[in-house]
Amino acid sequence: MTTEVAVLGAGMHPWGKWGRSFVAYGVAAARAALADAGLDWRDVGSIVGADTVRGGYPGYVAGATFARALGWQGARVASVYAACASGAQAVNAARTQILAGLADVVLVVGADAAPKGFFRPAGGDRPDDPDWLRFRVLGATNPTYFGLYARRRMAVHGDTAEDFAQVKVKNSALGALNPNARYRSRVTAEEVAASAVVADPLRLLDICATSDGGAALVLSSMEFARRHGVPRPVRIRAVSTVTPRYPSTVLDLPDIATDSAAAVEPAAETFRASIASAAYEEAGVGPRDLSLAEVYDLSTALELQWYEDLGLCGEGEGAKLLREGATTLGGRIPVNVSGGLASFGEAVPAQAIAQVCELTWQLRGTAGDRQVAGARAGISANQGLFGHGSAVVAVR
Repeated sequence: MTTEVAVLGAGMHPWGKWGRSFVAYGVAAARAALADAGLDWRDVGSIVGADTVRGGYPGYVAGATFARALGWQGARVASVYAACASGAQAVNAARTQILAGLADVVLVVGADAAPKGFFRPAGGDRPDDPDWLRFRVLGATNPTYFGLYARRRMAVHGDTAEDFAQVKVKNSALGALNPNARYRSRVTAEEVAASAVVADPLRLLDICATSDGGAALVLSSMEFARRHGVPRPVRIRAVSTVTPRYPSTVLDLPDIATDSAAAVEPAAETFRASIASAAYEEAGVGPRDLSLAEVYDLSTALELQWYEDLGLCGEGEGAKLLREGATTLGGRIPVNVSGGLASFGEAVPAQAIAQVCELTWQLRGTAGDRQVAGARAGISANQGLFGHGSAVVAVR
C-alpha cells in the first residue's frame, strides 16, 4: 500500500495585521487552495482545521468553524491543536484519513489573528502548566528563551551576533520576492545591529513578529489525483510527529530545566534532530536528497540550529554553512526561500501548513523569482510546545 498522498491545491491569505477574524483568513486560503486544485468545496470529503485558541471558543473547533463558513455540506470534520505544530498535525490527520480510505479529498486549513506583541499564556492560575510557570514564576517570555539559546550557540560553537544578523539578511531578501510575506523589504546587517536589544544578544530584527494569516492545502489519494487528470502531483511522503525522549539534556520551551542524565544515558540525538530523522526514515530519503528546506526561524539563531538538526551540516557548523552561501537561493541547500518567519511572522495554526504550500510551489516549479532550480524533494520542520514534533517531506 502506498503511503503517499497527493497535494492537489495550495493557497494562502497574505500575512500581516489585517484586523479581521481568523475565519476570514482561513476561508480565503481554503478557496484559493480549492481553486488551485480545480475542485469545488462540495467535492471535499473531509476538512481538518488547525486550531487557534486565541480566537475565542470557535477557535477550538476550527474544522467545523471553517466548514460552516464555507457552507455546510456534510463533510467529515476534525480539529487539531498542537501549538506551532498544529498545521503538521492537521496534515497528518488528513493523510491518515486518506490512507485509511475514509475520504478521497481532504481540505486542511489553519489561520490566526495573532495578538500584538509577544505571545503569553491565557488567563487563570495553572501551576501544573509548564508554559504558565515559565511566564509567571521566571518571567521568561519567548524572546528570553531565544536569547538564552543564542548565547549557548555563541559559547559552545563560536557563533557571533554578525552570523545571526546574516540569517535575517538572507531571509529578508527572499521574503522581498514573496507576495504573501508580511515584510517585503530587504534588511542589511547594519540595520539588524542598529535595532533595539530585546533579549541579549538578540535584537528586534533577530526575532519574528506575530501576524495574521492563513494557509490551506487540498490533499487527495493518488488514485483520485490520476482520475482528476494529475498523473504527477507533488506528494507528501512522510510526516513526523515524534515526541522527546528521556532524559532531555538541552533546554527547550516551555520547560525551564533539563532532565537528569545521571542514571540514564541520553539519546543519541536531540528532540529536534529526532523529528528530522524520523521523517527521513519514513520517506526513504536523507539530507543529501533534499533540494530545499523550510524551517522554524523563531529567531535567527534557531535557524542555524535547524541546519544541524536536519543534518545539512555537522554539529556546530550551521554558521559556517550560512557564511558559505549554501543556504541561500542558488546555494547547495536553500533554506527558507519563502522568507521564513522572519518575513511572515507567526500565525501559529497556519505556519506549518504554509511551509508545505511553499514546498508545493517549489516542487511544481511555480515559485517565480524565488524558484529553486530543479527542486525535487523538500522538508519542512518546526515544533510545538509540550513536545510536538513537526516535519513533512514532500517530493515530485
